[in-house]
Amino acid sequence: MTSKRQLLIDTALQLFYENGVNSVGINKILKVSGIAKKTLYHHFNGKEALILAALSQRNNNFIRWLESHLKNSTTDQQLIENLFNALTTWFTNSAAELGDFRGCFFINTSAEFCDPSSQIAKYCQFHKRQVRAIIGKYLSSPNSQLLDALCLLKEGAITTAYVTNDLDAAQKCLWITAKL
Repeated sequence: MTSKRQLLIDTALQLFYENGVNSVGINKILKVSGIAKKTLYHHFNGKEALILAALSQRNNNFIRWLESHLKNSTTDQQLIENLFNALTTWFTNSAAELGDFRGCFFINTSAEFCDPSSQIAKYCQFHKRQVRAIIGKYLSSPNSQLLDALCLLKEGAITTAYVTNDLDAAQKCLWITAKL
C-alpha cells in the first residue's frame, strides 16, 4: 500500500470516528492529510470507497486488539473477564491502538446509513459477525446462548459507556455474567 493511500485512510478513519462519516467531507480529509484531490481519486473512486477502506482499517485494528486480549482465555469465566476488562481499557482511553473512545465505529457508521443492503451497512454487519466468531472461538465448548448473551452485553456496554459516559459499564457486565 502506498504511503499516500494509507495516509488518506488513516486521516479519514480518525475524522470519521471523531465526527461521524456524513459530517466529514472529502475536502476536510484532503486538508488534514495534505493530499491532493487528484491523488485521492487515484486511490479511491469516491467517498464510499474511502469509507469502506476506513472501516476495513478499523476492523483490522479492533480484531487484532480483541484477539490479543482473549488469546489466553482457557475457561469461559476467563474469557468473560478478559473481554469485559479489555472493554474497560478501551472505554477509559487506555487502549492506544484504538484511540480515544468514541463508541463503536461500526454502530456509529451504520446508524448514518439507512439502507441495510448498502456496502457500508454490509461491512458493519460483517465486523459484528467477525467479533462474534472470535468470542465464540474462545468458549470452552459451543454454547450459542452464552455467546448471544456475551455479544449483547458487549454491545450494550459499548453503547452505554459512550452515550451515558458510564465507564464502568463493562465491569457491570462482569457482575451480570456472574449471575448466569
